[in-house]
Amino acid sequence: MSSSARRPDPPYLRIVAEIRARILTGELRPGERMYSVRQIAQRWGVAVATATKVMAALRDEGLVEAKVGSGTVVGSGAAVEPGAAVEPGTAVGTGTAVGTRSGAPRPAPERRTTEPPRQALSREQVPRAAMAIADVEGLDAVSMRRLAAELGVGPMSLYRHVANKDELVTQMTDAAFGEVELPTPGPDGWRAKLEWIARRQWELCRRHLWLPRAVSLTRPLLVPNMMAHTEWTLRALDGLGLPMETRLQEALTMHTLVVAMALSMAAEVEAEQETGVPLDRWWLARRQRADDLLADGRFPLLATIPEGTASDLDGLFAYSLARHLDGFAALLARTQRS
Repeated sequence: MSSSARRPDPPYLRIVAEIRARILTGELRPGERMYSVRQIAQRWGVAVATATKVMAALRDEGLVEAKVGSGTVVGSGAAVEPGAAVEPGTAVGTGTAVGTRSGAPRPAPERRTTEPPRQALSREQVPRAAMAIADVEGLDAVSMRRLAAELGVGPMSLYRHVANKDELVTQMTDAAFGEVELPTPGPDGWRAKLEWIARRQWELCRRHLWLPRAVSLTRPLLVPNMMAHTEWTLRALDGLGLPMETRLQEALTMHTLVVAMALSMAAEVEAEQETGVPLDRWWLARRQRADDLLADGRFPLLATIPEGTASDLDGLFAYSLARHLDGFAALLARTQRS
């Protein structure tokens, strides 16, 4: 393949190259605070997911590192490329400074050897800080090292509160479900109660797009706030004459409906962040193909569907919930007749 026919590098690699050049020429000095993921996204006009890839690549190259109390900084091992144009007096690598024009070397500025006293972490701080990362960058961006840098503590400090990432995600999930204040007794009637709890969980998943990935039906997280949601749902079915097995199946089925829809919503948000193409523009680019497929009459019913119906996830969730509750009402009617 000729050089003229080569595909351009992905956007994140071009940004990595630009930042790498700034580091290696001394424009960004070792120990200086590095751009955050959000700043990279804004400065270069890319999606947060792309900016996250940039940061990961810079970490892999050793060009940036997490520093307690400072967050992510330019790595101490970054060195100036031979022959690069560098301002006199710029600190290079681990402390050597480029000479001034008079030829006399200028000493590198002294580094602080003492750090400000660290404040003790509370048990609530750790999952909340992790949730803030996951809400913006996704669950994969959460790591013990990254979280320690965000909190300005050493990684070992975190292990007093959480053993590993799995336990951290468990705490995050518990904190998320704890955001809903469960009323006692709640709305009147079983249907109003089930609709209320389903909509609160849908709102949670919209607020925390990582949440659907963190829950499991077969291997549930045994955490009090999530268990309180299930207990509340079971209690909503009191007095209907249903065995506990049926009541649990209903609670889990309704929760599955919420999670399945939320996974689709999260996937769409991730796709938009990754590509920078919102859903309406995605459909616009494919309108001609859709028109061609519908023009020959093979799909007359599909041709009558209003535009945007399939992509309205809030509307689809509301429809799915209503039809599910209709079906459960029919089950109750049969049970009470028998």
